[in-house]
Amino acid sequence: MRRWRGVSRVIMLVGVTTLAACAQKPTGSGLPTSGVYKVGKPYQINGVWYYPKEDFNYDETGIASWYGPGFHEKATANGELYDQNELTAAHKTLPMPSLVRVTNLDNGRSVVVRVNDRGPYANGRIIDMSRRGAQLLGFETGGTAKVRVQILGEESRAIAAAARQGTPAPMLAELDGPPPKAAPRGRIEVTGAAGPTTTASPARDGVVGAPVPPPATVAGAMSGGRFVPAPVVAQLPVSSHDSIYVQVGAFGSEENVTRARARLSTIGQPVRVSPTRSGGQTLQRVRVGPLDSVDRADAVLNQIIQAGLTEAKIVVD
Repeated sequence: MRRWRGVSRVIMLVGVTTLAACAQKPTGSGLPTSGVYKVGKPYQINGVWYYPKEDFNYDETGIASWYGPGFHEKATANGELYDQNELTAAHKTLPMPSLVRVTNLDNGRSVVVRVNDRGPYANGRIIDMSRRGAQLLGFETGGTAKVRVQILGEESRAIAAAARQGTPAPMLAELDGPPPKAAPRGRIEVTGAAGPTTTASPARDGVVGAPVPPPATVAGAMSGGRFVPAPVVAQLPVSSHDSIYVQVGAFGSEENVTRARARLSTIGQPVRVSPTRSGGQTLQRVRVGPLDSVDRADAVLNQIIQAGLTEAKIVVD
């Protein structure tokens, strides 16, 4: 993983006001406009399982998309109203709300956004930005961008802690879901927790918690009981030669590496195996690539998922 030397300059952009996330019209559920705090239970979309969890060390790369006019002023997965002109985003697994920094790896532009929705449900996308976020990162016209997504751990922990203050144990149990059971998946196991055998809605199991004061470390303002990040773009140093791969998984055993390579042999793409450190252990990453475009990566990813390797994802390295 590349090292970041910090922010070299900050720009306030003024006057800058694909693929669908989970926003929908309010249904009279009685949720406050500020929404609820929600992690949610494992769920399945198009044959792929997702496992929401509190991960305050989250730091991944991938391809971002954005969503806008068709979802403006509809309810997000945690009950807030989606505003395409605010700095918000949809993520498949992170708690809602949480704060993440998204950096465009092509131009170094970086913004903080509020995760308040589930999605994107296209297999090859890591995050769905609001239209405003896509504008500030410079990919509204292109539709996609290579990005790094990093959760702001301290600020997101504060949101989670406030949600739990004074919340009865039964509500917390509903929030987090029952102890996970093994979800249907192939013989090849990727490091990580398994989920239940039933499909759960990504738009349930939330609780209203204590008010969360605005974080002192992020520019923004309170709006309807929510903290909304300000349209501040940090310019970060990034490499201009980031390559796109489809990563099948990171495995702790040679047996699983061999199985993955055997399945990949049917798609006729170059396979790379490289070591990485995660959680204090050495894992072997199995990847296809580098690939010369997002479209090509999407096509290869779909081939790999159809071969039964549903944990595969697009990464940028």
